[in-house]
Parts: sequence; C-alpha cells; structure tokens
Amino acid sequence: MYFKTIWRRLIRNKAFSFINIFGLAIGLTSCLLIVMYILDESSYDQHHKDGDRLFRIALVSNKVETWAAAAAPLAFTVKSNLPEIEQSARLMTFPDIAKMLIRNKNTSDQKQFFETNGYYVDSTFFQLFTYNFVYGNGMAALNAPNTMVISKEMSERFFGKENPVNKPLSVNTPFGEFNYTVKAVFDNSTYKSHIPANYFLSMRNQDMWNWVTQQTNLVSNNVFYTYIKLKSQVDAKQFGTKLNTFFDKQAGEEMKTFGFKNTLFLQPVKDIYLHSAIGNEIRPNGAITYLYILGSIAAFILVIACINFMNLSTARSEKRAREVAVKKVIGAGRRLLVWQLLGESFIMCIAALVIAIAFTSILLPYFNALTHKNIRLADEPRLIVWIAIITLATGLFAGIYPAFYLSSFKPVQILKGKIINSFSATALRKGLVVFQFAISVCLVIAAVVIWKQLNYLDHQQLGFNTEQKLVLPLQDGYLNSESNYTALKNELLQQPEVKAVTCGSAYPGIVNLNDMLFFAEGKAKDDNVDVHTASIGENYIETMGFQLLSGRSFSKDFTADSLSIILNETAVKQLGYTAENAIGRKANYNIGKYHGALQIVGVVKDFNFESLHNHIEPYGFTTTTFGSRFGYLIANLNTKDYARAINKIEHVWTKLNPTVPFRYSFVDKDFQHNYEKEQLTSRLVTYFTIIAILIACLGLFGLSIFAAEQKRKEVGIRKVLGASAGQISLLLSKEFITLVVVGVVIASPVAWLIMNKWLQGFAYRTSISWWMFAVAGLSAVCIAFFTISFQSIKAALANPVKSLRTE
Repeated sequence: MYFKTIWRRLIRNKAFSFINIFGLAIGLTSCLLIVMYILDESSYDQHHKDGDRLFRIALVSNKVETWAAAAAPLAFTVKSNLPEIEQSARLMTFPDIAKMLIRNKNTSDQKQFFETNGYYVDSTFFQLFTYNFVYGNGMAALNAPNTMVISKEMSERFFGKENPVNKPLSVNTPFGEFNYTVKAVFDNSTYKSHIPANYFLSMRNQDMWNWVTQQTNLVSNNVFYTYIKLKSQVDAKQFGTKLNTFFDKQAGEEMKTFGFKNTLFLQPVKDIYLHSAIGNEIRPNGAITYLYILGSIAAFILVIACINFMNLSTARSEKRAREVAVKKVIGAGRRLLVWQLLGESFIMCIAALVIAIAFTSILLPYFNALTHKNIRLADEPRLIVWIAIITLATGLFAGIYPAFYLSSFKPVQILKGKIINSFSATALRKGLVVFQFAISVCLVIAAVVIWKQLNYLDHQQLGFNTEQKLVLPLQDGYLNSESNYTALKNELLQQPEVKAVTCGSAYPGIVNLNDMLFFAEGKAKDDNVDVHTASIGENYIETMGFQLLSGRSFSKDFTADSLSIILNETAVKQLGYTAENAIGRKANYNIGKYHGALQIVGVVKDFNFESLHNHIEPYGFTTTTFGSRFGYLIANLNTKDYARAINKIEHVWTKLNPTVPFRYSFVDKDFQHNYEKEQLTSRLVTYFTIIAILIACLGLFGLSIFAAEQKRKEVGIRKVLGASAGQISLLLSKEFITLVVVGVVIASPVAWLIMNKWLQGFAYRTSISWWMFAVAGLSAVCIAFFTISFQSIKAALANPVKSLRTE
C-alpha cells in the first residue's frame, strides 16, 4: 500500500521527484567514485602477513634532512645484536637502474624489453613481505647468486604461458651484461605495495655484490632500504629508543669522523605509502592529505544532495500537511507516519542508488583513465558495505527532519485551513541554502587556488631552460662509454633539427642521489656542506641554459678540469664564499679514505634540480669525479616538428645501436612528473566542484519553483497594480541571492585558512589574492541568479487572471 502511495506521489510531482532522485544519484555517483579511489589508495601494503610487525628504518641527518634509506651494514648489524628483531632485509635501487634492458636469448626472436621497477634484494626479503607466487618457491628463490624473481606480466612477455623457473634472462646493468636465472614468479595484480616491483635481483651477484661487501661503515652510502620484522609482543616505540641508543654506540665515532649526526626512526610498512614523503622514497607515494580533501568533497557533495531533499520536503509541507492531518484523524500514530515518511526517503534513495551504480559503471573507465588506476566495481568487497552505509545514512539524514517536521502538525489546525509554515522551518531552509553555497564557494576557491599554484609552478623560473631538451638514456653497460657517446653525438649534430648535444650523470627532473660533503679553505671538516653532485660533459652548462654568474664552464682546452667543480649560489654561500671571490678557491672533502680538493672554476645562478616542493639545495658539477657523465645524452632541438626530429634521431640510434630499443624523454615532461599528484587533485577538485554546484543549483531551482507557487496570488495582485516583469522577477530572486551572498561571506575565511595551510607544503608558492574570492563569489551569485531567473521570469510573465482564481 505504501509503495503504491509513494509511486503515485512521485508521478504526480515529476519535477520535484526528478530533482530529488537525480540530485541524490549524482551525489551518490560522485561519492562512490571518490570512495573507490580512497579505498584503492588505502589498500597499499595491507596484505602482508604479520604486517603490524613490519617496519622500515629511516634516518634524520643533522636533525634536518629525512632519508628513507640507510647504510649497507645496518640491516644485519641490528639483526645480530638486537634480539627484538626476528628478521631483516635490504632493498637497493638507484636512478641508473630505473629501466634496464632484459633479453631472453634462448628464443628464436631473442625477445628483449626495457623493464622498469627492478630491485636488488637480500635472500631474506620474502621472509618479511607476502607475495602470491605462481611458480617456484619464493622463500628460497634468491638464496643462490645471480637469481631473480619476476612478475607474472614480465613472465608472459618473455616466456608466454610456460613455467620460466630455472630459465635464464640476460640483464644489461650499468656495469655490464649479466646472466640471471629465474627462480620464481609472483602475481601482484591482487594487491598493492609502496614497492612497485616488476622483478627482483639477488643482492649476491656478479655485478653489485663486491661493491656491497665493501660498504662496511654505518653512516655513508645510504642507499639501502632497510626493513625489519619485530618479534611478537615487541613494543615498537620502546624498540625505537633502544635502536637509536645502539646506533649511537656503534656509529658514534664514524659520525664524528664524517662530520654529521644521524638519528634513526621506524616507519610502519603499512603507513609508508600514505604517510611518508621523505627524501629518496622508492617511488612517489600517495598523500593522506589529498585523501582527506577528496573524502571531504565526497561528504560535502552528499550533504548538499541531502540538503536538497530536506529543503524540498519541508518546503512542500503545505501540500503534504492535509495528507498527514487526515491520516492522523483516522487513527495513524506519529511513529507510523514517521516510518512512512522515512520509508519514502529510503525508497527514493534506493532509486537514486540504482541510477548511481549505473552511472558509476559507465563513468568508471573514464575515471580510471583520469586517475591512472585500474579500479573495478566488483573487485572491492568493502565497497558493498560502503554502498549500504552510504544509502542508509543518506536516507536517514535526508528524511529524518521532514519526517519529524510533518508528523508534528496538529490535524485540527491543518483541517481548519491554518497552514503552519513555522519560523523554524523557514529559518532551517534558509540556513541549509546558505550552507550549500558556502560549501560550493569553498570548493570553487580551493579549485582556483590549486590551479593558480600549479600555474605558478609551471611558469616559475627554474634557473635553466627546459624547452626542447630531448634525453636519451645511456645507462646500459656497453652504451654509457665515451666512444659510444662520441659516435652518437657526432651523428646527431649532423641533423639540422639538433642544435647542441651534451651528456651528464643526471639532468633536471629526475632524482640524483650523488652527494659529497665539502668544506671551505681554512675550515675544519666539521663545517662541511652537503652538496649534490653530477658529472657532466662539455657544453652541459650552455646546453641546459644555466646562467654563469662568474668564472667559466668546463672546456676541453683546460686539462685540469678533472679536478675542478662548478657550484651554484647556495653551495658557495654555505661554504662561506661569494660568487665573486669563489673562483680559484678550494672545495675540500675528507670522507674516510676519500680526501682531496676541487678547484672552483665557475658559479651558476641557483636552480631547482628536482621540484619546487623543496628549497634550492647546494649543487655542484664535475667532469669525472662523481658518477658517469655518459649516463644520459641531452640534445637541444631546434624544430617544431618533433615527430620528424624523433624519427631521424631514432634512425641514427638504430644505425649505431641496432640491438638496443630506442627510448627517449623530454626534460620538461620529466620535470612535470614531480607534480602529478597535485595535477590529479586539481582535476578531481575541479570536476567535483562543478558537480557540487550543479546539485546545489538543482535544489535552488526546486525551491524557486516552490517560492513562485507560494507567491502566485501575490504576483498576480502586483501585476494588476502595475508591477513590471522585472520588478516581480527581482522580488522572487532577491531572497535567494541574499542567501547565496551570505554563503560567500561565510565561505571566504574558511577557504582561506584551509588553502593557506595546503600551500605550506610547497617551498615556492603563490599568494592567495582577493580576486580569487571575488571570482568565486561572483560565480556563485551569477550561477544562482541564472538558476532561479528562469522560474522567476516565468512567474512574472504568467497571466494574473489565472493566478487570482480561487483554488
């Protein structure tokens, strides 16, 4: 019976039914998409057995710089001496092995691919981390030297559907080509980790092991990610204190020798992806802050949709009052009426949810493309629970006030024609409209600030020129040689599209782990400055567009440049020199067995080498001292036809390196990768802000229809007395416009506080200007005006005779 009554009401009030159901459907769709994204981001490293006992040991250097990796001996030193540790393992990676050429030479076509996300790990690695192994025994897979464990995807690329265990693969490392034997295959499609592994190489091998064993101190070459598994019942906080006491005892003298102080701290593995953004992360992690932002937007959108339902339900109380009164007279109790009205709310929510699920299924592929995810509606069991919770909460929240408000009417007064439109109900409706637009304006301001910050980053002077810089990686063992680079350079310079060619161990936009502690003339090594270093070739300074403030760049005419260094302003200043007096002075270093001095031959203007999230750090360029300068070839292009230029460069590459696949990147694109999270957040905030405004305007449109109906006779009388259509339209619009303006006033300081805090995460940030609030406020007012103007004009142009007829 109730279902039939509800259905008739929905059909009889098509406009209001559409606004309520469609508004809720849009709100629920947005909420479902955001919740799926949040659940996906929150699922990293939640699958590990005994995950609560897994930790990464990170460090703080000189109480300033946090670092995700540690020295080589730390993992097994603490395991041997601290009984609280059940097992430990190390993982090592660095930019030079970010992408390595791997070959299967045992097939007729000799399959070869550049594979990313490969890591050197200890044989104990899989005793800590849980992986789903398809082939092989993962626990013992890396016990032997030169063994490897690969992903299912990688296995299918090289071996098809065959079992690849005990089959060889050739790995081209920066140190040469080495043969590895596949010992296990894992399937990582069902879980996510802060270690986005495609394959693992045994730490004991022919290419890296000798160097690893030479790392005997606890404070230098901090490139080993150290993981430990604590025994059951061990208190992590107390152990962290004990760990630092032990570390100070073991490494105190070494730290004094090196001239700095490290402090260790524990990071729960399950928290790393969302809560860690320290130096030298394995990969760019997510950010819990952005999930809070998106979660708040989802909640706001749902609240706005629920407010529409409440407002329209209470606003139409005059039409429902007689129905409620009659039911009360014939014996219906208030509880029964409340349940009926709540049931109506739940049924509308269920209808909206069905539409929302359909919308979500349609939009999910586009949402995945936008967020670079592979979320599927059926893959997340927790989503079913969330859907049920969201539906029940929406139905309850949206229907509870109308239910209690309508069921409280006194039937005698209603049937006598004394329709109650209480001050509290009217005030609540107005308050909810203000709240809706306050939220909407906050979102608009947030979207504007995020856009302006990203635009600021795009146009910030970086200290060098990123445009038209093509990068060819040469990290493979037989590619990063001087003879190979020289041949390639000479061939490229014959192309009219190539203006200049240089090389370097790093370039702006990628991580550079090389650094050295320097101290100035007349100072002790305790006064050292940590300087990031890159080894570069001739014309690097000019090709990249760095600005020389004094001195010169490197040249083949100066044979002593192998003992020279070019520093940036920050490095020179921290050493105690100036750009003018630094030329010819020494930058000394004394780290263990490494000691000597480099002569400063040039000073370049400060530049941002990685991202504008961080302040400018000391930086130096050498020719041979730190790293291989033949790691990357950088070509400065002189053309707008990039497709033609790349085709010609690929032809040159194939001619000189026929067995190595061609790959390239651009400096400006690599630099922009540092802001992917912000760019994604900006797009999501913008899209969902538009949705929030749309839902708010749907509600405002419904209220304007109701207001026009309520003032139908008043409008007729005013028209008869000579009021113009414009005056009547203004009469019907001004109340709502006033409410929107109040929402703007309330939203502005709140949005300023929130976005000002968000901007603190950038070392270089834009300012929040008054025009942002003006744009947001004016946009909200204009959108609201156009939303209600249609109904206002329609009412103003209506025939007054029809308006004044007796009902």
